[in-house]
Amino acid sequence: MRYFPLLIMFLPFLLASCLGSQVKTDRKIIKNYVEDHQLDAVETESGLWYVITTEGQGASPTLSDQVTVFYKGYLTDGTVFDETGQKPVTFPLNAVIQGWQEGLQYFKEGGEGILLIPSALGYGPQRVGSIPPNSVLVFEIELVKVN
Repeated sequence: MRYFPLLIMFLPFLLASCLGSQVKTDRKIIKNYVEDHQLDAVETESGLWYVITTEGQGASPTLSDQVTVFYKGYLTDGTVFDETGQKPVTFPLNAVIQGWQEGLQYFKEGGEGILLIPSALGYGPQRVGSIPPNSVLVFEIELVKVN
């Protein structure tokens, strides 16, 4: 019991060390993916990478907007975990993972591109459906409309 205060004091450093390791791992995975697929990707301060393949003409969304999109989400090994199919979906931008919240703001209405989302901006260490813990996520996105 007398070591408990020491454990509490060093716990933040332990957690930061583990998180820092995952950030490095994710960055390496994303860099390899970008190189392997010859993408002209931009890395942001948060660790998100994005590619604009078709520049849109309309407005860029803000967190308070609803967006209508087509998308396909997959892991870096190509395993698809979700996609819209033939019909776009509409949702509030502030109701999705952080990688989407940040990344979609780089798109303009009518634009298309790719988001490469590190696990910290996705689902982190949690398994979500068929998505394993600490997964880098790749999304092909077409921003149809900012509502």
